Amino acid sequence: MTGGLPDLDRGLFWFGGAGIGNLLREVSDEDAHATVDAAWDAGVRGFDTAPHYGLGLSERRLGRALAERPRSDYLVSTKVGRLLVPGRGAGDDLASGGFAVPDDLVRQWDPSPSGVRRSLDESLGRLGLDHVDVAYLHDPDVYSLRDGLTQALPTLAELRDEGIVRAVGVGSNSVEALDAAVSTGLCDVVMLAGRYTLLEQPADALVARCEDLGVAVVAVGVYNSGLLGRERPDATATYDYATAPRALVDRANAIADVCERHGVTLPEAALAFPRRAAAVRAIALGAQSAEQVRSNVARVAATVPEALWDDLRREGLLAV
Repeated sequence: MTGGLPDLDRGLFWFGGAGIGNLLREVSDEDAHATVDAAWDAGVRGFDTAPHYGLGLSERRLGRALAERPRSDYLVSTKVGRLLVPGRGAGDDLASGGFAVPDDLVRQWDPSPSGVRRSLDESLGRLGLDHVDVAYLHDPDVYSLRDGLTQALPTLAELRDEGIVRAVGVGSNSVEALDAAVSTGLCDVVMLAGRYTLLEQPADALVARCEDLGVAVVAVGVYNSGLLGRERPDATATYDYATAPRALVDRANAIADVCERHGVTLPEAALAFPRRAAAVRAIALGAQSAEQVRSNVARVAATVPEALWDDLRREGLLAV
């Protein structure tokens, strides 16, 4: 393994592993394996996961699906910050964590140096790997941004210096948290969730700052958890994993009107938008079936004319 920031632009997009961790609903082992196979067959060579996703289920499934692939042919990222410890095992994780898995394990926040090292070691065991290419500190704004940036992130940098990971960063949907992380000078990459999308761009200044500093950005949540994932969103559309406010549904449909005039669908434009920024080195897209992977592949491959962005700006629907 060589050090340094790996080539994050692996294929059309990175595969996001939350879905195969039973996000919101059960997915069979067979369907999970077929989903990863479909991504591989499409040319995807970057795979993102986390202990949080299905209490380790996503990591285990991803490891099994990639086990027969040449390790040098793909990249894997995972996350630290949450340890998995024994739980009651009396129910499921849906209410507390959002995954349809038994609650025989529970998440325990631990940004300490020992916690970070233990987390990564246990992730490698579930993945069946001897290293990951990128390690992110996961959601430090949710529990203790200060501890995350003063304990966990320096520990990840040590692991990078030791050659155990190639690149380190922070993953969050908080612009403020990622801006603080970039200010430490320790980040090679940030994973930006749902804050630089076709619908809204509160992270515009952060993305520009990352470009200036040479920090890579991986954009995730580019459908805003569903609102931009349909050609015509309706009242049942979701935004940040809850029912979308009517004003945002109306805005999404106004954007869709402009897209239609240019022969582009709303989801196709949503996938194209973040990739226009020089700092955005990759996007990650989750899936729970091979069919969803193939749909994402077709959408990513669509040609989006430059005139679309001009018209969106002219109509006050895009600020950048």
